[in-house]
Amino acid sequence: MATIVVAHGAWSSAWAWKKMRPLMRAAGHEFWTPTYTGLGERSHLASPDIDLNTHIRDVINVFEFEDLRDIVLVGHSYGGMVATGVADGARERIGQVIYLDAFVPEDGKCLTDYLGQASRDARQTGDDGWRIPPMGMPPDTPEADREWATPRRMPQPAKCFSTPIKLSGKALPPRHYIYCTRAAPDDRFGQFAQRARKEGWGYFEIDASHNPHITAPDELMKLFNQIVGK
Repeated sequence: MATIVVAHGAWSSAWAWKKMRPLMRAAGHEFWTPTYTGLGERSHLASPDIDLNTHIRDVINVFEFEDLRDIVLVGHSYGGMVATGVADGARERIGQVIYLDAFVPEDGKCLTDYLGQASRDARQTGDDGWRIPPMGMPPDTPEADREWATPRRMPQPAKCFSTPIKLSGKALPPRHYIYCTRAAPDDRFGQFAQRARKEGWGYFEIDASHNPHITAPDELMKLFNQIVGK
């Protein structure tokens, strides 16, 4: 059995991992999906001051208050930013990190540093001036999943995307990368997949678009079990 904790993606929250819960239980894993401040069921706490550091602390607090150890930390998409900060700040509690089609930041970088100009332009704040509305779901998302997910995706404070990550420089836990091969037209995650292969991380691919926990949960579960040695 593994203790698996998810650092979820932008505009998302715990609900997005609903399909994975019965699969994790069946495999005997302890599965945690903390929701970041200001999103999902915690959207009533949203404020302009929330940033990447807020979300890093959200996850570390779960580790500390639940006394979780030997954790398999999964960072999906924007959650790769969060997971990197968590792994740096709570190294002693983490056994390995799995990046799922995720950003893998270097010290001093923010998420928008890794985007092309078109993607930067698309990340404009909405009418309130401090939150960025959700991007659309990948085009191959089944209609039923789209109808379920879309109303649950919340605008996210812009500071989350513009806050540079600050790393201590100490060694991080063993890392793995899962690359979703049905990339969007502006494939922003291929650069991190290439880095993972170059640096000799565990490297895996899945025939899915960006949200396999929604569109390909069984295939994703097989990869998780392979990585954690189930």
